[in-house]
Amino acid sequence: MQESYFRTVEFWFELGYWGMFLAAFLAATILPLGSEPLLLALLYADFNSSALLWAATLGNTLGGITTFGLGYLGKWEWAERILKISEKQLEKAKAIVEKYGIWTALLTWVPLIGDPIALVLGFFRLSWWKVLLFMFIGKLGRYWFLIYLTS
Repeated sequence: MQESYFRTVEFWFELGYWGMFLAAFLAATILPLGSEPLLLALLYADFNSSALLWAATLGNTLGGITTFGLGYLGKWEWAERILKISEKQLEKAKAIVEKYGIWTALLTWVPLIGDPIALVLGFFRLSWWKVLLFMFIGKLGRYWFLIYLTS
């Protein structure tokens, strides 16, 4: 088992910036995956911080807008079945979106509630380009802050 784990880590390192993009994308969609550990590991391995910032931000934003799209097209049941988002998470996200509107797209990077927020923004059929813009800003800020803390 331990050997398999190291192969997985090697796999992500071999993919480099594309691996960062893919991990960030998947972290914002269907997998319970965090992209931050890979970002920090790649930074520690002397990958270019600017390139990692853009790969992570773009991947995570595209993943988030994919989740938004599922909400736009979907049903509550899809969130539970496909995205493994609980009804409690959805209700919490719904309350936040109802209170703060489009501004909640800035919070789509937050663990546990970010994906449900993106989904609910889609359910409410908010403007996709505004969601994309605020989502991008929030995710860029998160990755920039992590990189700043490690440099």
